Amino acid sequence: MFLNNPLLKKLKKKLYDKLPRVEGIVKSTEKGFGFLDVDLQKSYFIPPCDMKKVMHGDKISARIYMEKNREIAKPESLIAPFLNRFIGKIERKNNNIFILPDYPFLRKLILCNVEKNSLCNFKTGDWVIAQLISHKLQKEKIFRAKIIKFIAEENSFLVPWKVILSHHNLPINEPKIYPKEIIFNELLYRQDLTHLEFITIDNLNTKDIDDALFITKEKNENMSLLVAIADPTSYISEGTNINQIALERGFTNYLPGFNIPMLPRILSEDLCSLKPNVKRPVLVCRIVVDNKGNILSEKIKFFLAWIKSAAQLVYENVSDWLENIGSWKPKTDEISNQILLLNHFSKIRTTWRNTYALVHKERSEYKFHISEKGEILSVSRNQRRIAHKIIEEAMISANICSAKVLSKYLGFGIYNVHSGFDNINAEHVIEILLHYGIEMTVKEITTLSGFCELHRKLNKLSNNYVSSRIRRLQSFGEISLIPYPHFGLGLKSYATWTSPIRKYGDMVNHRFLKAIIQNKKIMLPNNSITSKISDCRRRNRISERDVEDWLYVIFLNKTKFNENIFDAEITDITRGGIKAQLIENGANIFIPILFLHRNRDEVICNQEKGIVNIKNKIAYRISDIIKVRLKEIKIESRNIIATPVYFS
Repeated sequence: MFLNNPLLKKLKKKLYDKLPRVEGIVKSTEKGFGFLDVDLQKSYFIPPCDMKKVMHGDKISARIYMEKNREIAKPESLIAPFLNRFIGKIERKNNNIFILPDYPFLRKLILCNVEKNSLCNFKTGDWVIAQLISHKLQKEKIFRAKIIKFIAEENSFLVPWKVILSHHNLPINEPKIYPKEIIFNELLYRQDLTHLEFITIDNLNTKDIDDALFITKEKNENMSLLVAIADPTSYISEGTNINQIALERGFTNYLPGFNIPMLPRILSEDLCSLKPNVKRPVLVCRIVVDNKGNILSEKIKFFLAWIKSAAQLVYENVSDWLENIGSWKPKTDEISNQILLLNHFSKIRTTWRNTYALVHKERSEYKFHISEKGEILSVSRNQRRIAHKIIEEAMISANICSAKVLSKYLGFGIYNVHSGFDNINAEHVIEILLHYGIEMTVKEITTLSGFCELHRKLNKLSNNYVSSRIRRLQSFGEISLIPYPHFGLGLKSYATWTSPIRKYGDMVNHRFLKAIIQNKKIMLPNNSITSKISDCRRRNRISERDVEDWLYVIFLNKTKFNENIFDAEITDITRGGIKAQLIENGANIFIPILFLHRNRDEVICNQEKGIVNIKNKIAYRISDIIKVRLKEIKIESRNIIATPVYFS
């Protein structure tokens, strides 16, 4: 009787229009209901029936009404969808194709528009890229997407790599080859150094060899190091397609068991690679250091040359030989002498950096061992050894020299900068330090020398918890065209040029250094170049972490994971629990708050201080080593859930 009454409809609309309207972000839960987060303090409940109209992450407007003394959000209109371009898996039902988005909390099947002639090409389980074209809060009142690109079949062993790279809009393959562009195109004078016994030290399977070293000891006890770096700019001119591709890629993307080069492999692994006994064009930096490790600025010289590497050495072999273990030994006395001199150079430069700059505590590195068919055989925990430090000190010294020369002659370049603390975080640091008897001022720790002194005091304090808290308050590294200090390294300026076949910014610095060598004028580039490089670096790092998380889930799921006890280091405290890393293999785990103590009301997770209080007592802190047992491995979300041993 009242169902279609126009007066009743009008009254309902009038009452509805009087309800307050808010805007916020939708947050889903595994139980079907959700919340509308308006700000950090305020959120509204969204019932399961209304959650069917929205997706996790959508920005919407909603009307707020009261029901049983509870404020309820009723979705009204879409402001911005969470999904736009997205990745998902195909599911076929009743001759229709749906896609399940590959995001946590997004478990809705979305109907797909597919051309009839390609309908039969898609199978359940296929991975694709799709575009959302319709939302339930829009005119069509349906979730609908169109498929843009096929990624991989469900059973392809490359799924983790291809899906993650597609997620972050990163290339999956090496650049296409443009044969006409890949020619040696320089007529510049190059000094012939092919008679010198340069050596390279890399990992066993490294193909893109970009640095070679030759060192001598002078009569006055100074050491003269020649750092020769592969020169792809002798093949790649500005304005070419290959140069533009390198700019767009920014870096070679090194993922576990898989890398996607910035340059075509014919360049990075052949024509430019400093392979042994092959003549190669290089850019060389001559570095002279005294017996205390000081780089003599007036002796720095950059020049172009030809070299022929005498030996391709491996980190592990060189380290074993220097530590007097194993059976490997250098083929010639000259190579032996080169290794010994380079080791001495490394030691005095490390001593200098410990005294005048910064050398941070080294963390373990983890390596996946993967078969040609993509099977994860094992994960090893590796420590950096003597040979790694030799190359590191040589490259850092070369990059210090490049920063000095670029600053002196141009006043610009591609610099890696790090600003330490902003003023607000610096004040928090001072408060933390006072609790541990370290008295410093904001003014002190916001200078380069004061920042270095702070970290030396932290090293003496030897408190991992304090160091972790302070490290979290530091700013992030940036890319700049103008020279600024790099607080993280404790250096006045730092400009990398030692990996030009792997980093576009290093290629740019090569061109700048060549301009200086030729006494040629060059223009300051547009700021957009630093934005591109920073964005590429960020996406590459996230993709590496995401691939690793996926591989850990596959690897651990094949073991009897719930029978083993692991040591884990706490890396973060969140409102919902503890993040940690397994020391044995590097896997990231999460311990929900409900596994920390039986009575959740007695647990307080303080993210700012990095502690967990149980019954008003500190139970866990960032950097603590705890024993855990894996509870659940979530394949779809690539999460590993753990519990402290005592709790399980």
